Amino acid sequence: MVEKKQLLSELWQKYRNFILYCLIGVINTGVDFGIFALLDYAGLYYIIAHVISYHCGIFCSFFLNRYYNFKVKDKTAQRFLSFYLSALVAMALSAFLLWLFVSVFGWHHLLGKLVATVIIVLCQFLFVKNFTFKK
Repeated sequence: MVEKKQLLSELWQKYRNFILYCLIGVINTGVDFGIFALLDYAGLYYIIAHVISYHCGIFCSFFLNRYYNFKVKDKTAQRFLSFYLSALVAMALSAFLLWLFVSVFGWHHLLGKLVATVIIVLCQFLFVKNFTFKK
């Protein structure tokens, strides 16, 4: 039993940031998807809906990761700018993937958004951990 607790503790220490990043990502993705679905349902062009909803997720993600995950509270403006610029690159790439999945492959808007999001989350974590919130 002690070995299991020690193993879990070691795994938590090693992957804490990634686990919390994923949990926070679930919240951000919920915000993003919820707003996207509402705007899409309202008839807004899906790429515009994506840009608006993605920005809501960006702001939510920055503040939750800053306070609860990486716990780095100095240089707020500099860190936000780094986070925001990387998120804009990710947003552009995800918008391209969304367009590709919907317009080229003929997928439903929500399915295209889901697949694009999974791809982007993995790339974004590496950047955020190694650059934006590096201590």
